[in-house]
Amino acid sequence: MESCYFTVTKPSSSSPTILNFQGVPSFGGRSSQKSLGAPSHLSWPLSKPEKKHQNFVYRQKTFKGAILAEAGKQGWDFGRFIKTLYFFNGPPSPAKFFESLIEKLTGPSPSKPVNSMDSSGITLVTGATGGVGRRVVDVLRNKKLSVRVLVRNEEKARRMLGEDVDLVVGDVTKASTLLPEYFKGVTSVINAVSVIVGPKEGDTPDREKYSQGIKFFEPEIKGDSPEMVEYIGMKNLINAVKENVGLRTGKLLFGYEGNSFKELPWGALDDVVMGGVSQSTFQIDLTGGENGGPTGLFKGIVTTANNGGFASIRTKNFSEPKDLSAYDGLELRLKGDGRRYKLIVRTSSDWDTVGYTSIFDTVEGWQSVHLPFSSLRPIFRARTVLDASPFDPSQITSLQLMFSKFESDGKLNPTFKEGPFELPVSCIRSYLKDPITPRFVHVSSAGVTRPERPGIDLSKQPPAVRLNKELGFILTFKLKGEDEIRESGIPYTIVRPCALTEEPAGADLIFDQGDNITGKISREEVAQICVAALKSPYACDKTFEVKSVIPFSEPYTVDPENPPPEKDYNEYFKTLKDGITGKESLEKTPISV
Repeated sequence: MESCYFTVTKPSSSSPTILNFQGVPSFGGRSSQKSLGAPSHLSWPLSKPEKKHQNFVYRQKTFKGAILAEAGKQGWDFGRFIKTLYFFNGPPSPAKFFESLIEKLTGPSPSKPVNSMDSSGITLVTGATGGVGRRVVDVLRNKKLSVRVLVRNEEKARRMLGEDVDLVVGDVTKASTLLPEYFKGVTSVINAVSVIVGPKEGDTPDREKYSQGIKFFEPEIKGDSPEMVEYIGMKNLINAVKENVGLRTGKLLFGYEGNSFKELPWGALDDVVMGGVSQSTFQIDLTGGENGGPTGLFKGIVTTANNGGFASIRTKNFSEPKDLSAYDGLELRLKGDGRRYKLIVRTSSDWDTVGYTSIFDTVEGWQSVHLPFSSLRPIFRARTVLDASPFDPSQITSLQLMFSKFESDGKLNPTFKEGPFELPVSCIRSYLKDPITPRFVHVSSAGVTRPERPGIDLSKQPPAVRLNKELGFILTFKLKGEDEIRESGIPYTIVRPCALTEEPAGADLIFDQGDNITGKISREEVAQICVAALKSPYACDKTFEVKSVIPFSEPYTVDPENPPPEKDYNEYFKTLKDGITGKESLEKTPISV
């Protein structure tokens, strides 16, 4: 809001004392020019301005509101003032009023740079005690990145990863164990969960036989089935994290999407709070949107009478703060009129608090306005708050749209003019800025499309392909899990390593697509590829296989005194193409289970 304080003034000995409240929001309702029954030493001079009535519609309810557009001094609408108070959950405390009065007397603070936004996030690693998962954790820590692990066995995880690891206990096969608080602050996921395959004859406590690779033992499934881990578990994990890691299309906060409508509890918050008489409302126009569809409509009449000059709509506080930390800003789809408006985002449920504000210009016609979170400035009563906390996109409690004569720190809106205005807003959503990078990196397996590929010679394929049915259709369900990722709307990378080894990273690599190659690759190398993919737009929405150039018959070692140079994985990612998964060869041959 523009300002929030009250003053008691006595213009002359013959004039009445005037009590002027400021900082109380308003809700558009019926105009009231009632006697307030004030004591004889206090009075509100209520004139009788000309009234122009206009119907306002919101939630299919119609009522008449008085719009007072006459310039100069006009009567203050105390009834609308009171309605505003109680629409926005009651009046502020008296202490707030006196605090604001002190701020008014002390004057504005000098201008200096505002605190920058903290945009860090947590990478969640699932399957963190497995051969690839624990190496992913090491790579993230070495890069000083925030990491959290989701594990089934806390004791094992702490013994393996350290007592100080940020750890949550859950099981992807059991949706009830994936509690929402586990994913607070998580903005990306590296999923290394995999069904457990082990030797029929048993293994050592450190799984030495398993580490050698399935090629060297007769395998069987240990524990939960491939269907539960690779498919059901993937569905559970995606449902648990998608609200946090972000969707390519953004998260709809208000408006129409297809045939559904996302509603917000908007109320008018106009300059009645400072004695003004501007008035606005919000309604749904069923035919005023693009292509004749529905749209929200912020409209009203703004006037500088009584030292006013702004109109706005604000939501009630959300029942739970909205977490948009995975996103980069807010997008408004609106029909501009060439004027300058404000969007104000609050991160506190307090009634009168700092609003993180972005000013935006419009042009005539329908347009998308992108407001990065980094552009939001902390404003309180039209002044920049120099020591405000950085904007926290995980704690959004309310939104406000405003058309105002005032900007901040004494600046005025160059596009402001008195009179009626209309701003159709069809939707408000969060967005991911371009170039988009992966938010969900999944370690799958080469060979997932091969078991039922027509014309394939199984005798030349790896054991998992030949034994797909005997191993509970392991590759079939891995492919179904991949499909869940591709259809989720989350920006992703699917890494399909060939046979995994305990060899060090460093060998030259071959990246391929279409699910055709065989070979081996180091678990350490796969971990580094996964972490690199998180930062690469070239890896986004790509599925690929990877192996080293070293054949199975040759061991790969590294001289500690002369280690191989670090790879620029982007050079590999740049070679990848969209839409190639290997399923192309299966289009005429449905996979059966």
